[in-house]
Amino acid sequence: MHPLDNVIWHSLMTRYAKFAESFDQARRFIPEITSLSAFLEPTDRGYESLAGLLHGPGTIALFLATPHEPRPGWNLVASTTMPQMVYEASAPPPRSSSDQEIVDLGAADVPEMLELTALTKPGPFNRRTHELGTYLGIRRDGKLVAMAGERLKVPGYTEVSAVCTHPDHTGHGYARILMMEVMRRICERGETPFLHVREDNVRAIELYNRLGFKQRVLSHLAVLRKV
Repeated sequence: MHPLDNVIWHSLMTRYAKFAESFDQARRFIPEITSLSAFLEPTDRGYESLAGLLHGPGTIALFLATPHEPRPGWNLVASTTMPQMVYEASAPPPRSSSDQEIVDLGAADVPEMLELTALTKPGPFNRRTHELGTYLGIRRDGKLVAMAGERLKVPGYTEVSAVCTHPDHTGHGYARILMMEVMRRICERGETPFLHVREDNVRAIELYNRLGFKQRVLSHLAVLRKV
């Protein structure tokens, strides 16, 4: 199995084991980190294991290899198809030539990061998500207007995630600038960047193709609520 198959599971079993909660054949991130969860296989036992992670009703998000099929005890809250793209260029991205100052983000920036991700909805982002890796931002007049960072990690690969720009500050190339710097740092560690993107986000996919990403597989995001 490729490390990027069932990538949430592999991440929680390897590089992010310290952030994992487990029950039988299921794993999930500590809820303060993210709602992403996974099971070994999409079987009855897998879904029963997921249910065992939740003490009462609750919501989880997971990547599936095929579209979600109804399961007793679960309601489908949302779903979307997401290409998984891998960086395939022969060299790391160069340092940005932009004069925009890139700042490292941390715990003190969490309120602004939560505000920006709530507005732009790049994917699940909670108050401890920044602990997953490097997060970078661009500020205008002291306000955080764009950010990008790292999320899932498996041996040899790190995911570029939370790429977002405030709607009032689009058109300046901030997403590209931040992505290239995150990718460059990943490559300098001897790892390969990858990412997930909504299939209907054509503009983002075009940018990622220009940056050297190629689609590997289609993943299916399912947000499920335990009844």
